Amino acid sequence: MVGKFGYPYNIAFDAFSQTSWITTRRSRYAVKFSTLFSLVLMAVIWCSPVVSFAAPNAPEATPATTPPPKRFNFADVRRRAEVLATQPFQDPGGNLPDFLAKLDYDQYRDIRFKAEKSLWRDAGLPFEIQFAPLGFLFNRQVTINVVTDGESKPVEYANDLFDYGHNPVPENLPKDLGFAGFKVLYPLHTDSHYDEVAVFLGASYFRAVGQGQNYGLSARGLAIDTGLPKPEEFPYFREFWLEKPGKDATNLTIYALLDSPSVTGAYRFSIKPGVATQIEVKAGIFVRNKIQKLGVAPLTSMFFHGAMNERFFDDFRPQVHDSDGLLLAGGNGEWIWRPLNNPTRLRISAYQDNNPRGFGLLQRDRAFDNYQDLEARYQARPSIWVEPLGDWGKGSVQLIEIPSDAERYDNIAVLWVPEKPVEAGQQLEFNYRLSFSLDMPNLSPGGRTLASRVGAGGAGDLKPEIRRFVVDFGGEGLATLPDDAPVQAVVSASTGQVQNVVAHKNPYTKGWRMSFELLPQGNDPSELRCFLKLGNDVLTETWSYQWTVAR
Repeated sequence: MVGKFGYPYNIAFDAFSQTSWITTRRSRYAVKFSTLFSLVLMAVIWCSPVVSFAAPNAPEATPATTPPPKRFNFADVRRRAEVLATQPFQDPGGNLPDFLAKLDYDQYRDIRFKAEKSLWRDAGLPFEIQFAPLGFLFNRQVTINVVTDGESKPVEYANDLFDYGHNPVPENLPKDLGFAGFKVLYPLHTDSHYDEVAVFLGASYFRAVGQGQNYGLSARGLAIDTGLPKPEEFPYFREFWLEKPGKDATNLTIYALLDSPSVTGAYRFSIKPGVATQIEVKAGIFVRNKIQKLGVAPLTSMFFHGAMNERFFDDFRPQVHDSDGLLLAGGNGEWIWRPLNNPTRLRISAYQDNNPRGFGLLQRDRAFDNYQDLEARYQARPSIWVEPLGDWGKGSVQLIEIPSDAERYDNIAVLWVPEKPVEAGQQLEFNYRLSFSLDMPNLSPGGRTLASRVGAGGAGDLKPEIRRFVVDFGGEGLATLPDDAPVQAVVSASTGQVQNVVAHKNPYTKGWRMSFELLPQGNDPSELRCFLKLGNDVLTETWSYQWTVAR
């Protein structure tokens, strides 16, 4: 099992955030016009009186106009990535002084960027940038540039940009250490205070938050060989370009150069903070070597335990997770909700699709009573929705659930895997939008899953060998149905026998509850699917779950 950034810990990203906490733990018409203009010009010349260009009153020749200076843009990063893909991969990591390489989490967290030295603070712009130091798990120096009026210049590093806290700093600390990443600040809640809204730190990982949100799950630029029986490859952003915003800007543009043994990539991020912070991502990928499994728009999260537990967790908190489910909007119009789980063994689920409309990891349960954690505030963790911009073709949304014995591990991954093999020399393009939100009530057009539970089944005496599943659906459409509406529950199982299917109004949620029992077929896992319908009308999302024997 690996943690985020390719390291076995979930704490790495939070280490940089000064506002974060620690738990224990995106022609032919021109030719015609030119020809026509030439013919008209010739007619004017031939039909006009003869003019001597040497006449005394003739105007002097106008010197050639100097072309405007070239402005830095995405095409520059794309060319860099294309050229880099023709060269062997070179990893610059692992050359830190012992002082930084041996820092633990708390020591690294004690190093703070001096807020008064924030980039653009003196200019009074709506965005500010603070840089992250090298050390702890972050041993790759990242080049950071600022683009002003189309001109790119590197940010100069200096040791006095940081307050090292209680860490003993050697006198001979190198003066060219460089940065590990950066965070973006913006007045998210009030005009007088700049809040941290995004962080780029570690491999190709980045996070963002909207209003009232706490950092939770992460997005990353690209995933390679995630969930395969071999080491995962972690591409990383080796260079960034930060475009200086205007005084009235509401979004910030960032360019990034991705590198790894198998790929290079050019990325453009357009960050728009708000109630739901959005990041539009444009990615151009250049493949060095054949890739067995490419993961596009990957998301990484943590699920320790929740309402679907079938094994005991010695924890006073009812639930502990950054996300509680995967939502998919298929190209065929179907909406699927898949509750997350902490399995006893590696579990991979693939949802085949053609041009998906969207997918994401959501935290739907927003009740503090269901978490009871005053420090972690899991009820305030954001959901991330991935919206493809353009056609992605055939492939699958894959959910990877890794067994975990602590909340400090990121054990959930979701990614889009193209159907066609990725060969050396290929060039791929992906554009998409990420939304970081607390609630997405209008995302699913019909009834959405509110809660999922499982326990022993049987009539009268409970029989552990029979499993009873209870699913609550809610939404405006369901709330308006009368109690005696002939709503039907449609349930299927890949193995085992489904019995005692019931659907009825839930007066406490104003929605509808569906329940059924599964008589398993020995120890065989079973893929379960269910939804509610009225006549020929589908009323809800399709609830999907992979049941396995708890051991």
